[in-house]
Amino acid sequence: MNRRFALMGAATAIAVGGFAFKSGTGSPIGNLLVGEANAQDAANVDTSTIVEMVQGAEDAPVTIIEYSSFTCPHCAAFHEGAYQDIKKNYIDTGKVKLIYREVYFDRYGLWASMVARCGGAEKFFGISELMFKSQSDWARAGDGNAIVAELRKIGKMAGLEDATLDACMQDGEKAQTLVAWFQKNAEADEVNSTPSFIVNGKKVANQPYADFAALIDAELGG
Repeated sequence: MNRRFALMGAATAIAVGGFAFKSGTGSPIGNLLVGEANAQDAANVDTSTIVEMVQGAEDAPVTIIEYSSFTCPHCAAFHEGAYQDIKKNYIDTGKVKLIYREVYFDRYGLWASMVARCGGAEKFFGISELMFKSQSDWARAGDGNAIVAELRKIGKMAGLEDATLDACMQDGEKAQTLVAWFQKNAEADEVNSTPSFIVNGKKVANQPYADFAALIDAELGG
């Protein structure tokens, strides 16, 4: 069973108030999200600064958009399973272009996204893989401070410095823009659960690798 969410409810849960926490070095990071800023309608937020995270050849004949949350166990299972075969057999061979779009159930998923994006497109998928592999550890580490500390460890494993992580995680404007970007994308594609997929414009549910392969092969004309 996929994880489902009410779009506005999820956004509201993230947006209400701010959560003050400290970095691993003890210096205050401050509020990640401020209530006033999050009262804005997502439609009024300029999301053009958000970079699409893409794997595969730009001219691949099949495009898959994945909607996923870093705190979703079913998403972690997909990335540990079917995704590995899709990447090996279709993405790495130039047949599929994957566009990864984050969904935010909670502020922890948003924080994870900000860490994953902190290293830019070059490091995003590597950090994402580390997050999914260790999801059961960092997502259940305890309170917000403990979760932040675990997320920072993942960022540092990927080569990010403390100062870089501090700058990324205290960027309230970026956080607000990411929430608006998520809302716009989810509404446009009518996404209400994760993981969800759009294969060449057609919405499909999470499924075993064999079924994904059949869908992809059909789009390839095989």
